[in-house]
Amino acid sequence: MVAEKLGWHLLDSGALYRAVGYAAAEEGIDLSDVDAVTRCAQTVKIRFRASPDQSETHILVNGHDATDELRTETAGAAASAIAVIPSVRQALVDMQLGFRKGPGLVADGRDMGTVIFPDAAHKVFLTASASERAKRRYKQLKDKGLSVTLAGLQREIEARDERDASRPVAPLKPAVGAVVIDTTGMPIDVVVAKVFAVVRP
Repeated sequence: MVAEKLGWHLLDSGALYRAVGYAAAEEGIDLSDVDAVTRCAQTVKIRFRASPDQSETHILVNGHDATDELRTETAGAAASAIAVIPSVRQALVDMQLGFRKGPGLVADGRDMGTVIFPDAAHKVFLTASASERAKRRYKQLKDKGLSVTLAGLQREIEARDERDASRPVAPLKPAVGAVVIDTTGMPIDVVVAKVFAVVRP
């Protein structure tokens, strides 16, 4: 919504890691096999495509529309697991840097301000309680007709946060100079307004 409001490009970096995890699973690759996962990251074809009504971004992985599959917590857990592999991260760095083009880019991801775009003009660190994020994800997935439990989602989110915050490579943390916004209990339009105020004060 911020990118659309600004007329800028959008990068959902988390989708890239989810896409690699999805592609690896499709090929039957064990996520603990570093070499195989790295090769998958180097060869996977990932493409973003707007829906006909422009309301949603679809993610194509090796030609397959995997948008719904990539939203699951299973995909999130796979992304978190392979994100600790330095060679996988390196394989995706150039891909991510390629999204930076005029008039601007809104880059969404856990290491955008710290690792990928440390020179970004504006940095925002969005956070919310695990229970709040679990509720949001629960609604999103139930709306897609997927079978999930709120308690299960919260456990997975808390475990992912712990893994990402403690990993030695690009740990989850606010970038230096980032504006931290706790969105717990905050409707999306208010979040967008707060982010937009950082970019266009």
